[in-house]
Amino acid sequence: MADGNITKDAMYGAVAPDDFESMLTLDRYNERSTAFDKIISATHDHFWDPLDKKYIDFDEPFDIENEAMMPEEQQPLLKLPYVAETLKDPKQRVAFINYMQLRNFSSILHGEQGALNLSASLCHVLYDQGAQEYAANQTREEARHVTAFAKYIKSRWGRPTECGAALKALLIDIIEAPEVYKKIVGMQMLVEGLAMGAFSNGFKYNRDPVARKLFQLVMTDEAFHHKFGKIWADRTIPKLTESERNVVEDWTAHCAQKLLFDRGDPRQQAEIYGRFGLDPERVVADIMQRRAERDQTRRFKGETNIFRVLIKTLWNAGLITDRTRSFYAMYVDLDEVAAEGDRMPGDDIAEDGIRFLQEINFKDRAKAPITIAAE
Repeated sequence: MADGNITKDAMYGAVAPDDFESMLTLDRYNERSTAFDKIISATHDHFWDPLDKKYIDFDEPFDIENEAMMPEEQQPLLKLPYVAETLKDPKQRVAFINYMQLRNFSSILHGEQGALNLSASLCHVLYDQGAQEYAANQTREEARHVTAFAKYIKSRWGRPTECGAALKALLIDIIEAPEVYKKIVGMQMLVEGLAMGAFSNGFKYNRDPVARKLFQLVMTDEAFHHKFGKIWADRTIPKLTESERNVVEDWTAHCAQKLLFDRGDPRQQAEIYGRFGLDPERVVADIMQRRAERDQTRRFKGETNIFRVLIKTLWNAGLITDRTRSFYAMYVDLDEVAAEGDRMPGDDIAEDGIRFLQEINFKDRAKAPITIAAE
């Protein structure tokens, strides 16, 4: 088994990625975990095809030149005095909002590509057949997410923007990590947690019906990906030694900080400001001034705030304790999060999406039996 995995349950055991010979061990074929069977079987309930218009039609028009995808209150940069004074023309403001959406959708696309590669890498190392089958199943679903977001961006803008430096570094770190715990915590909880917040927020506020449908369809998959990570947490975290727990907690906080930096550092958005005739230094100065004047006890609010959803994901998984609580408490009210229970803001959206998919996928259920994997 690979070193450093901090494995506490056999179904998360792993081998080195170049150790295929271990996969041919005869006893392995008779030792399949059943822990993932329900979420593997459920893939039929939330199957969708981004190339089939009965699920989603990327040819539906949206007047991107004249209609803002998001309400102005969802774009705080437009509230800065210098930006508001420079971008007075309503059409300029629409262009600014929609370009920020291009950047947002591009980040999501790059994240989905990372999730695809990460899931595929798990197929090479997970020793248990059930865990390996689940990883293969998720790989298929992440592949359709890449297809879907790429098609959406092409239909609205033609081409995505580059991946942010911090997000790119984190994705590379997670995918190339030899430790399984880093892959599961990094992707199934951190990146997926951030994504579920972004999807929930987009579903709530985006004015493009195609975008809202896309968010919901992807969320029907992501809800199950999150469950895979939650199963790992439930079976692993309570069994960690103090030193092992410290290692996992510290690495989790390190990655969370990277994600917050990628989304929150105004200097990474200098290219955007120049594109709209804004002096990047003045914009950054205004942002820093606003932050200095802001109430230091202010926290991320709103159930679909992306960082709040991310931190709630970590809290529910038991990855925040007294050691690291102060770091996360700078961003959210953890007592408030704890009082909310395990229910996530995207759960209702995903469940409605699954019902929509079942109506399409099982309309002929009475005529033909449904074959369910791993039953």
